[in-house]
Amino acid sequence: MQITNEKVVTLMYELTVTDADGEKELIETVEQEDPMAFIQGMSGLPEAFEENIEGLSVGDTFEFSIPAEDGYGEYDPTAVVELPKDIFKVDGEYVEEMLEVGNYLPMTDDRGNQLNGRVLAVEADFVRMDFNHPLADKEMFFKGTILGVRDATQSEIEHGHVHGEGGVHH
Repeated sequence: MQITNEKVVTLMYELTVTDADGEKELIETVEQEDPMAFIQGMSGLPEAFEENIEGLSVGDTFEFSIPAEDGYGEYDPTAVVELPKDIFKVDGEYVEEMLEVGNYLPMTDDRGNQLNGRVLAVEADFVRMDFNHPLADKEMFFKGTILGVRDATQSEIEHGHVHGEGGVHH
């Protein structure tokens, strides 16, 4: 069975990027014992990723790169914002461990969109956050193997994610 839209794909891979010195930096390894599973066409992954594995079958290997503009985009300086420090209080108190430089915090914008922001600086009255994706401005290099391909169930298609092993349990 080949990978097409509405197929559940299970795979393992290594993701690397090129660092400032021109060296490959390992960002993520997904092993066979804990593979990634998603529904092709509904994954939320960069479209270029799905395009590169389209038509592959179980046992096929892949190796490709995705330029920044086709991945998570270019770095956007306007996505670095200063937020009032008071919005980070929990029960009237700051949680110091939460406001450590480098931490990623789940946030919601004024339209209800879920965002992850990285703490860049903590000042007396504000917290500087970066809402760029961690891989913005990076060319990504993927190398991996297709471990499974099957038809998505109607329930999986309706929910937009994989159920059972490697997926969401309801």
